[in-house]
Amino acid sequence: MNKQQLAAKIWESANQMRSKIEANEYKDYILGFIFYKYLSDKLVRFAKGEDFSDEELRALSEEDTETVDHIKGNIGYFIAYQHLFSTWIEHKGDFDVSHVRDALSAFSRLIHPNHKRLFEGIFKTLETGLSKLGDTAAKQTKAISELLQLIKDIPMDGRQGYDVLGFIYEYLIGMFAANAGKKAGEFYTPHEVSVLMSEIIAHHLKDRETIQIYDSTSGSGSLLLNIGQSIAKHMADKDNIRYYAQELKENTYNLTRMNLVMRGILPNNIVTRNADTLEDDWPFFDDQDPVNTYNPLYLDAVVSNPPYSQQWDPQHKDSDPRYARFGLAPKSKADYAFLLHDLYHLKPGGIMAIVLPHGVLFRGGEEGAIRKNLIENDHLETIIGLPANIFFGTGIPTIILVLRQKRESSDVLIVDAAKGFAKEGKSNKLRASDIKKITDTVIGRLTVPRYSRLVPKTELQANDYNLNIPRYVDSSEPAESWDLYAAMFGGIPLSELDALADFWKAFPGLRAALFADNGTPYVAPQVEDLAQATREHPEVKQFSQTFSAAFADFNPWLRGALLDQMLTLQIPQQEALISAALFARLAPLPLIDKYHAYQILDDHWQAIAIDLEILQTEGFDASRAVDPNFVTKKKDGKDAEVQEGWKGRILPFELVQMTHHKIELDALRGKEARLSEITTSLEEIFESLSEEEKANDTVNDAGDKFVNAAVAKEAKLLLAEAKKSGDFDAESYEAKIIQAADWLAEEKTLKTAIKKEAAALHLKTKKTIENLSDTQVHELLEHKWIIPLNDALHSLPDQQIDGLICKLEALVQKYQITYADNARDIQQAETELAGMIKELDADEFDLKGLAELKTLLAGN
Repeated sequence: MNKQQLAAKIWESANQMRSKIEANEYKDYILGFIFYKYLSDKLVRFAKGEDFSDEELRALSEEDTETVDHIKGNIGYFIAYQHLFSTWIEHKGDFDVSHVRDALSAFSRLIHPNHKRLFEGIFKTLETGLSKLGDTAAKQTKAISELLQLIKDIPMDGRQGYDVLGFIYEYLIGMFAANAGKKAGEFYTPHEVSVLMSEIIAHHLKDRETIQIYDSTSGSGSLLLNIGQSIAKHMADKDNIRYYAQELKENTYNLTRMNLVMRGILPNNIVTRNADTLEDDWPFFDDQDPVNTYNPLYLDAVVSNPPYSQQWDPQHKDSDPRYARFGLAPKSKADYAFLLHDLYHLKPGGIMAIVLPHGVLFRGGEEGAIRKNLIENDHLETIIGLPANIFFGTGIPTIILVLRQKRESSDVLIVDAAKGFAKEGKSNKLRASDIKKITDTVIGRLTVPRYSRLVPKTELQANDYNLNIPRYVDSSEPAESWDLYAAMFGGIPLSELDALADFWKAFPGLRAALFADNGTPYVAPQVEDLAQATREHPEVKQFSQTFSAAFADFNPWLRGALLDQMLTLQIPQQEALISAALFARLAPLPLIDKYHAYQILDDHWQAIAIDLEILQTEGFDASRAVDPNFVTKKKDGKDAEVQEGWKGRILPFELVQMTHHKIELDALRGKEARLSEITTSLEEIFESLSEEEKANDTVNDAGDKFVNAAVAKEAKLLLAEAKKSGDFDAESYEAKIIQAADWLAEEKTLKTAIKKEAAALHLKTKKTIENLSDTQVHELLEHKWIIPLNDALHSLPDQQIDGLICKLEALVQKYQITYADNARDIQQAETELAGMIKELDADEFDLKGLAELKTLLAGN
C-alpha cells in the first residue's frame, strides 16, 4: 500500500487501540516507538554496511566496548541486539514490557558525548508513560506488542524511507491534533498554514547558498520542517540548511527532536533547546564551552506559532535587548513579546513570519505603542488575515504577520484571505488554490479588489496605527438591493445589469441581443429562452472555441512533462512547472479564474504524485504490479484482514478493463443493469398488490422481493390453471405471481452468470496488467493522469456561462412579478375568502368573529 494508505491504516488502528487514553498523551507513545524503530533500523543498516554478518549482529552487546565505541562514534548511539526493534518482533511470544524499560535505560547510557544534546532524555516521555498503557505488566505488554505490530511495516531506509516515515509521522501528529481539542495548539500548526508560511519564506531566501532557520516555539517541529523543505527546492544541497528550535514543554520538545532526526537532517544541522523562549533567551554560547563558542544568534528566517495571548512576566525586562527598542508587551498578553523575540534574532537581510490572534492589529496601550514603533521603523511588511476556525482547539480569527529587519519600502500589504477555505468537518481548511492565491499576492505585492491592498505608511499613521483589516480591505459581499420603480412597474434596472460588467466586456454584443433598451434606465428581455439565446450567441461560442484552441496542445505537452520524465522529474517542482504552463494559457482568456483552474490541477495532482513516488521508488515495473486486495471482515467476533481479489498497484482494474476488455466489461454491465431492473420490477409488483393480496401466505413467505420458492411453486399451479381456463388478466394477482416467478428464475440465472463472468474478467485483467508493454502502460497512464485533468479544465468555460445564465434568470425573476401584481393577487384572495365566509354556519359568537374578519378583508 502507498504511504497515504499505510498512514490511514496505522491511525485507524491506533485510535482504536488508545481506548480511554487521551489522544494528546497516546501520540507520545506511538511516535516514541516509531522513533525507536527508526534508530534501531538505522543501526542495523550501518552494521550491515560495515559488513557485519548476521551472527556478528546477534552478538552485539555492551560488553564489546570496542564495537560499541565504533558504532557510537559513527551514528551517535548504540543499541545491543537484544534491544533492537527487530529482535522484539522476532521474539514476540517472549516479549515483555521490561524489555522496553531495559532498552530505553540502556539507550540513555550509550549516547556519544557529541550527541548528548541531540539524544539525551529523548525517550523520557515514553519511558515514564509506559505504566499508563495498562494497570498490570501483562496489560502493558499486550498494549505495547499491538503497537509494535502496527508500526513494524513502516519503511525506514533510503529516499523512500525518509519520505514515507516523514509523511506518516506528520499524518499521525495531524490526526492526533484533530482529536486533542484545545491541547492541539501546544504541538501542531495545520499543514496548510505551514505550507503558506513556507512558500513566502522560501521565495525570499531562494538565492542563498547556506541558510539558518529558527522556530522559537517549535511544537512538534512540523512548521520548521516545512520551511526547510520549501527552501530546499531552491537549493543545490539541502544539507546547507541548519535548523534551530526552542520549545518549553518537554514532551513536545522531544517530538521536535525526533521529527528533525527522522527526516535525515545531519545531526550537526540540528540545534535544539528545551527552555522558555521569553524568560530564557537563546544563549550566545554553548553551555559546555562558553568562552570559545560565543556567537550571537542571528538567522536568515524565523517562524513561530506561539500560544495566543498568554500571560508572561515583563518585570525587569526593560533592558532586555529584544524589547528595549520597541517596548514591553502587557502582562496579560505575550503576543508582541514573542514577535519582538523573533524579530531580534533576524539577520539584516532576514525574514520572519508569525501566527497571532487578530487582536494584535488594533489593541491599544502597550501593544499600540509597539505597533507604532514597528510601522515607523518599516519592519512590518505584510498582514494576512486567515479564516476563522482554521486551527485545532480554537476558533478565534488569526493572522500571519511577515516582518523584515531591513526594508527599502515603508508600505504594508494587507491581505484579507478570511473567506478562502473549504469546510472540513467542524473546521475550516485552506485549499491549495487559497494558498497559491495568497502566496502570489504576497510575493507580487499585488492590490486585488476586495482581497488585498498595498497601504502607504501615511494612511496607517492617519489611522493612528490601527491595522484592523476591514479599515483597508473591504471583502464583504455587496448587499442585495431592490429597485423601487422596477418592483412597482417591472423591468430590469440597468444598474443591476452593469454589475455583470466582466461578462459584457467579454461578450460585447450579448447584452443588446438579450435585452431591449427603450432609452429608460430599465430594460426588458427580448428573447423567450435566456439560456438558449446566451449559449447560441456567436461571442459565447467563440469564447469556448478560444479556450479549446489555447489548450489544443496541452495533452501532448503534459505527455512530455509527465510520461516522458516520470522516473526522473522532481515531483513538487513539476506541479509548479505545470501550473506555470496552465497560467500562461489562461492569461489571455477572460472570465476564467486561474486559481479555480489551479485547484483542479492540485486535486488531480494528489493522485498523480502518489503514482510518481511509487514509480520513482520501485521502478517502472511497479506499473505492472498487482497486489492482494485486503478487506476487513468479522472473524470470530473480531476484525480480521482477508484477501478479496487483486488490485493494481498503480493501474486500476476498471481502467484496464475499459481499455483492453471493453466487450467483456460491457456484457457484464449489461447483465448487472438487467439484474437491477428485475429487482426494481419485483419491488414494484409487490407494491402494486392489495393489502389482502399481500397477506397471502405465498407472498408473506416470499418477502418483499419474492425470493421464496413458494412463488415459483404457486406460479406453476397458476399456469396449469390458466391452460384450462384461459389467460389471466394482466393486472390480476395470478398474472403478477406468474411474472414474478419468471423474473426470479431470470434473476437466479443472472446472478450465477455475473459471479462467474466477473471472476473470469478479474483474473484476465490481472494477467493483462502483468503483461502490459511499455507503450500500453504509457497509454493507460495518460488515461489515468492526463485525460481526466484536461476534461476537468475544459469544463471551465461552461461553468462561467452557466453562472451568467443563472444570474440573468434570477434578475429577470426578481422583477417579473411587480408589487401591483402581488396586490391584485392578495385582493382577489381576500375577496374569495370573504365570499366563503358567507357560507359558514356557526354559533352567535363565531358569527360575530367571522363578520369582523370579513370587514377587515374588505378593507373597511
